[in-house]
Order: sequence, then structure tokens, then C-alpha cells
Amino acid sequence: MVKRNRIILALGALALLLLSLGNARHAAISIAMARADDPSPRKMEAAVDLGVIAVSVLVTWSKRLGY
Repeated sequence: MVKRNRIILALGALALLLLSLGNARHAAISIAMARADDPSPRKMEAAVDLGVIAVSVLVTWSKRLGY
């Protein structure tokens, strides 16, 4: 029974190792509210990387919306 528990523990550790070596999970969110003819749109960027998952956000907007 002890040998079986060691095998299960070793397989679990191997599975965690393989998951950590795989491709990093990354979410990229982009919100574009800038006009196409705006030569210098304003923008804000933010990124958070936790090692296992990463999220980056990009928001752009025009200073003059031209109603």
C-alpha cells in the first residue's frame, strides 16, 4: 500500500512539472476606441504576470471624438 502511494505521489509531481513547463497561458485584451485618422491616439497599457497566467490590457482612444 505504501509503494502505491509513492507511485501516485510521483505521478502527481510529474504531472505538475509537465504543466509548469508547458506553454504559458496569456490573455490579451485590446479595446480600440481611437479614430482611424487620429495620428496620435492616447493609450493605456497594463500587464499582470503571475507565472502561471498572464493578462495584458491595451486601451486606445482619441482626444477629440469629433461629434
